[in-house]
Amino acid sequence: MTLRVVLFLTPFSRVPNSLSRRPRQGCFLSKRSRRRRFGTTMSAQSVKVVDSHLHVWASAEEAENGFPYHPGYEPTLPGNVEFLLESMGEAGVDGAVIVQPINHMFDHSLVTSVLKRYPSKFIGCCLANPAADGTGIKQFEELILQDGYRAVRLNPNLWPSGQKMTNDIGKAIFSKAGNLGVPVCFLCMKGLDFHISEIEELCSEFPSTIVLIDHLGFAKPSVNDEDNENLSALLKLSRFPQVYAKFSALFRLSRKPFPYDDLSEILSQLISKYGANRILWGSDFPYVVPECGYKGAKEAVTHVANLLHGTSDRDEDAATARQFSSSGNWKRKESCCTGAS
Repeated sequence: MTLRVVLFLTPFSRVPNSLSRRPRQGCFLSKRSRRRRFGTTMSAQSVKVVDSHLHVWASAEEAENGFPYHPGYEPTLPGNVEFLLESMGEAGVDGAVIVQPINHMFDHSLVTSVLKRYPSKFIGCCLANPAADGTGIKQFEELILQDGYRAVRLNPNLWPSGQKMTNDIGKAIFSKAGNLGVPVCFLCMKGLDFHISEIEELCSEFPSTIVLIDHLGFAKPSVNDEDNENLSALLKLSRFPQVYAKFSALFRLSRKPFPYDDLSEILSQLISKYGANRILWGSDFPYVVPECGYKGAKEAVTHVANLLHGTSDRDEDAATARQFSSSGNWKRKESCCTGAS
C-alpha cells in the first residue's frame, strides 16, 4: 500500500539558535494547522522519515582511543555510527533521535561527537544520572544547554537502592526538563506497572513536562494478568495530555516473529486512547538488526498499522489507523531531525 504524505512534528523539534524555555506541549500540529502552514500537498522531497529511538556506541577501535565502554557493559553487537548511516540509507530513514546507550553509561562524549559531526541528521537524548550528590542535575543541564541534547531518559534501575524517581533528584530533573522544554523518556524494563505511580505523581506535579514511554513500557499482547495490568497502566496514562507512547522495539513486545502481527490489537487500543498524533515509531537500532534488520523495523510498523485498515467498527477509528500508517515513520519537513534498549 502506498502511504499518503502526512506531516507531523515530534516533541523533539529543534528550535533555531537556542533552546526554547517554554514547554514543548502542543508542538504537534492539527490537520488544519498543517494545511495553513504548509499547504494541502507536499512533494516527496519535502518530507523526512525520522526514527524516534535508536542507539550508537563506539567501535572497538574507538573504545581504545578516547571513547571507552562502561566497565561490564561492553557491547556484543556493532553499533558504530558508520553502520547506522549505512542502515538508514538502505531503509530510507533520513534522521533519528540517538538515545545515550548504557554501554557508555553517563559518559556522553561518543554520542556528543556524533551529534556534532551530523547536526542535520541526529539529535540526542541524554541519560540522567540520579546520583544522590546532585551532580547529575548539573550534567543534565549542561548537556541540554551546551551540547544541544533535546531530551533526557530516566531509567529507574539506575536509582540508588530503595530510592524512587520521585525523590528530590528525580523531581529536580523532571521539573528542569519542563523548564528547558525537553521531553522526559521513561525506560521501565521490568514493566510499566512497577513504576506507574511514580510517573503519575511526576506528571501531576509537573504538567508542563512532556513524557514519552519507551517501548510502550514493555506492554505485550496479553496472555496473563500481569500483561493486562501493564497494558492497562499504559492506556491509563493517556489521560495526561503531556504523555506520548513510543511504538518502538516491536521485536521486544511481540510474541510472534516478524512482522509482529499480534501488535495490531495493542496499536488499535493505543490509537483509541492516545490518538495517532501521540504515538511515535522507533527502531531500537542496533538491537533490532539481528531480529529483523533495520529496514525490517521500518517495514514492520507500516505492516502492523495497515492491518488495522478496515477492521475498525467505526469509520473514525479506521481513518485514524490510516493516519498512523502514514505518519508512523515520523515524516518531517525540516532538514534537522527532531539498560540496553
